Amino acid sequence: MSGADLLLFFVPCLIWGTTWLVIKAQLGAVAPEVSVAWRFGLASAVLLGWCLLRGVPLRFGLRRHLELALLGSLLFAVNYVLVYRAEGSLTSGLVAVVFALIIFWNLLGARLFFGTPAPPAVVAGAVLGVAGLALLFWPEVTSLRAEGRQGMGLLYAVAGSLVASAGNLYSQRLFARGVPVVSATAWAMGHASLQVLAWCLALGVPLGFDGRPAYVLSLLYLALLGSVVAFVAYLTLLQRLGVGRAGYTTAVIPVVAMLASTLFEDYRWTAAAAAGLGLVLAGTVLVVRAKAQAARVTPPAGSAA
Repeated sequence: MSGADLLLFFVPCLIWGTTWLVIKAQLGAVAPEVSVAWRFGLASAVLLGWCLLRGVPLRFGLRRHLELALLGSLLFAVNYVLVYRAEGSLTSGLVAVVFALIIFWNLLGARLFFGTPAPPAVVAGAVLGVAGLALLFWPEVTSLRAEGRQGMGLLYAVAGSLVASAGNLYSQRLFARGVPVVSATAWAMGHASLQVLAWCLALGVPLGFDGRPAYVLSLLYLALLGSVVAFVAYLTLLQRLGVGRAGYTTAVIPVVAMLASTLFEDYRWTAAAAAGLGLVLAGTVLVVRAKAQAARVTPPAGSAA
């Protein structure tokens, strides 16, 4: 990776490595779906305002807006509702381990839909990364029970990883057509927020808001850093390198979360966790140093930007 690509890789890793813990402050008084709607509604407003100030074109045709609505549904709406639901019955560590499956879903999807072969170094890095995460969160993994609330949380997490991967793949397809990342992300987040609000109204979910500082501050953090900054960086990286290598961020993010826990929550490292950290770092080196694989999606003839 170039220096710019490394920056795009580690910025979302560092930010999303803390959002797993911040999401916990969103659970309780406000329904998870509603918190997702507020988060991406605010993020969309910030990005749209930034585009207006910088003169970034925001006009898209109806067909493009329908595509961006689908992107928002996959990447921001359904995906995040499932994450919030999963965190209601699983530890953030377990959710992180399950979400690391995105690495494999991305590689498989790139091969099936784009014909992009996975570089051996990236596959090896993915195996090391997921194995390392399992060791890092070994106590949580061994305590998992596939029934009751934990079983439902596991289903939410697996489904969320599949939906997120589908969003990754669809993002690559759109951006390969020359769709600008920032303005597309702004509209996709807005569509996602409206979709979730409509879902809440249809099901009678109260559109509540928690005015306490913990909720407000966590919402601002998740919207501005966890959504605006992290997603623009990640989707730009995805556009440049493809879903396979960009998706490895899901292995690095939990490591950052554990390091943050060490600093702020007095987390005590075990031998298994240290070994897991070593495997994830080894996998990161393989992915970062892997030669770029052609991951371009050929836009259909006559497609409009």
